[in-house]
Amino acid sequence: MQRNDSDVPRDPGPPRWLDRLLLWLIAPHWREEVLGDLHERYYRRAQRLGTAKARQRYWREILAYVRLSMIKCKPSDYPNPTHTTMLRNYLKLAFRNLAKHKGYSFINIGGLAVGMAVTMLIGIWINDEVSANRHHKNYESLYQVKMNQTFDGRRGTQDALPYPIGEELKTKFPDFKAVAMFDRGNGNRSLIFGNQKFLKTGQFIGEDAIDMFSLHILNGDKKPLKEPYSIVLTDETARTIFGNQDPVGKILKLDNKVNLKVTAVVAKQPQNATLQFDYLLPWNLQENMYDWVNKYMKQNWGNNGWGLYVQLKDGINPEQTNAKIKDVVLNHLSDGPNVRNVIKPEIFLHPMAKWRLYSEFEEGRNTGGFIKYVRLFGIFGLFILIIACINFMNLSTARSEKRAKEVGVRKAVGSGREQLIGQFLSESTLIAVLALVLAFGMVLLSLPYFNSLTGKTMTVEFGNPVFWGIVLVFTVVTGLLAGSYPALYLSSFNPVKILKGSFRVGKSASLPRQILVVVQFTFSVVLMIATIIIYQQMQYGKNRPIGFTREGLISVNSSSDLLDHFETLRAELLATGAVSSICKSNSPPTQWWSSNGGWKWKGSTPDDDAAIFTTIATNFDYVKTMGIQLSQGRDFSRDFATDSSGVILNEAAVKRMGLKKPVGEIVRWGGRDRTVVGVIPDIVMEWSPYQTVRPLTIVFEKDKNWFGFLCVRIIPNVAPAVAIEKMTPIFDKYNPGFPFDYKFSDTEYAKKFYYEELIGNLSAIVSVLAIFISCLGLFGLASFMAEQRIKEIGIRKVLGASVTNVWGLLSKDFVLLVIISCLIASPIAWYAMNTWLESYTYKITIGVGVFVGVLVVALLITVLTVSYQAIKAALLNPVKSLRSE
Repeated sequence: MQRNDSDVPRDPGPPRWLDRLLLWLIAPHWREEVLGDLHERYYRRAQRLGTAKARQRYWREILAYVRLSMIKCKPSDYPNPTHTTMLRNYLKLAFRNLAKHKGYSFINIGGLAVGMAVTMLIGIWINDEVSANRHHKNYESLYQVKMNQTFDGRRGTQDALPYPIGEELKTKFPDFKAVAMFDRGNGNRSLIFGNQKFLKTGQFIGEDAIDMFSLHILNGDKKPLKEPYSIVLTDETARTIFGNQDPVGKILKLDNKVNLKVTAVVAKQPQNATLQFDYLLPWNLQENMYDWVNKYMKQNWGNNGWGLYVQLKDGINPEQTNAKIKDVVLNHLSDGPNVRNVIKPEIFLHPMAKWRLYSEFEEGRNTGGFIKYVRLFGIFGLFILIIACINFMNLSTARSEKRAKEVGVRKAVGSGREQLIGQFLSESTLIAVLALVLAFGMVLLSLPYFNSLTGKTMTVEFGNPVFWGIVLVFTVVTGLLAGSYPALYLSSFNPVKILKGSFRVGKSASLPRQILVVVQFTFSVVLMIATIIIYQQMQYGKNRPIGFTREGLISVNSSSDLLDHFETLRAELLATGAVSSICKSNSPPTQWWSSNGGWKWKGSTPDDDAAIFTTIATNFDYVKTMGIQLSQGRDFSRDFATDSSGVILNEAAVKRMGLKKPVGEIVRWGGRDRTVVGVIPDIVMEWSPYQTVRPLTIVFEKDKNWFGFLCVRIIPNVAPAVAIEKMTPIFDKYNPGFPFDYKFSDTEYAKKFYYEELIGNLSAIVSVLAIFISCLGLFGLASFMAEQRIKEIGIRKVLGASVTNVWGLLSKDFVLLVIISCLIASPIAWYAMNTWLESYTYKITIGVGVFVGVLVVALLITVLTVSYQAIKAALLNPVKSLRSE
């Protein structure tokens, strides 16, 4: 009997919602194959086992497909390039390509590693600069009080304030949570324990400073500066003085004058902190140690010599506080309307966030500071990284013909452009990761030298998760940046032309590479020009006539014992045969520490009271000891009793006073008439050797409270070491409470160029590495070009071309590109460095010789780089290169 199919119940099939779930869940390229297999197995089971069991098995099979290799990431018509299986495939291909072409791989990874290492070092340095003071808990609420004043028509900014201002702000302005005055000298003082003498750096500071700066007390009182005869040491200083003993409660003698009890030990501040000290002293200890503080300073609002830190209460607006306090100094001055209308002192709050990088002011406005160097090297780091990435791009696109067939086959079997881009970006990211590993090694090896160069103790913060996050982003961005252009370029090839054999990269394909080479060398040439100009400016400052002889001149910190026995000390030093002269001064030879207004002279007006003159207080032999050649008149002399009211002017002061015949003129200052006995050239004692020399007055003084230094001139034919050996026992004899502490003036003067030398050295290193990376890429490109044109070279040699002809053939294109780079870089570098030089008063003029010199050097480097590959190709036997024909 024949069966009628219409009588058999029709199977409804697997659940539709499960099919929809599967289609949504798995990647598009798996859908048709998986769904077809599942349905086929379902209908077979339904016939054998029944619908219920077939559906139960269908459930299990659906769940089996829920795995990472099948799950989709996003809908697409092509396989997803981020799919884990494909990523593994990409990495395998990348490793194979690297292993197959070891030379190009070395250039790619090595160049990128050098670029990444330099960028990382610069990043570590920048981080150290911008993170200065951030360890303080009160970072957001701490300020330093500064003051603007107008002198000679110029608005200047200073951190020197009158002694009583701290108490005034603390008692009369509720905006402040804490106030701490401090002495700005921060010089060396003698600490005596038993028979041992130590010179350490510290300062007097208000008791609120401990909490304001969140100093970590390791041992001792929580309010350690409350007692007037106390001292706080850092842990490093405590170990130096006391070894393993507990220092708290021990007695130290300060400057051989007063005994102080160690009340606490605090952790040493990080190197990038503004507040640096070996010890801290209570602010009110000054009043107990120095009579002149009580007598002249406690109520003196006209003498500015101290600093002030403040902390605002939570929720206080600093701008509103500025408005409240700006006239505090002005309201306490009684110098009449001239002060109010001309000098117009105004105080304001400078936030801790700007102490390190924004410390420069012009006409009362913050104009920046060290931040310009941070930005400059941030740009340098970016330049280096771009140069390294360009190497990768150039070599990857130059070898495009080698990978064209690979691209064509992949496209022919269904790979989309998105997948190919993913492959090439994966390769570049892998190279970036390998370069990162190599870069870490370079950084760790070079960091000690880099620390020595910058004067820091920076480390790589391997334990910091933020560091690894930055490294991850940095590596991925570098990989994507380096691989972006090659990925877009290689994935754009037409598969039909490739597989037909008609694909050629052509001249148009080399144009982007040429542009990249020009960009690369433009960056390098800009860095070279900048380095040379920075060096020239530094040398210009160093060679500037400074008006005195710094060689053989030393300065010694003075003391009351030395000043009390000065004449005997002087006689014994001269008797050694190593010293030619000695004098007293209120400042070291290379700096000035005091400036004053209120000078009056013939023809001066009330407005001239605001003229500020640098003041050197001294007595006999200052000009002789400093090695200054007088322009007019003479030095202070023991043969003239009237010289006790004498003054010596520099040429800038004579010009400011408008004196036609200055010697013999009477000027008045401090309530006393003074006779001008001599005129000296403009000696360079400014904080920056590039500044204009200010008007200077050298005044004769007898009061020993003026003198903080002794200046000693060594006889020229005596070796400095021999002179120091002879002087040491004499200073120890008359200054028993202090170690013999001396400084050579030429060394101290050289410190004025610290930042310029730092910037110059860093610029030189960066520019050399930029050229090295560029030449590394050029070497790779030259090698590839020689390989591409090997048959052409062979034919030319057969037809009679010489080695020189072949060398010129392969070199001329690169030489032309470098010339173009120099022409583009020159105006860019001129503009940038001319802008940089504007911040200097005493500066060079940029000459055309710099640009010509850099062009010659760049061409020479290029020719030397390319010549190896060119000559190597030219010397190859043409039989070998043409035998396949």
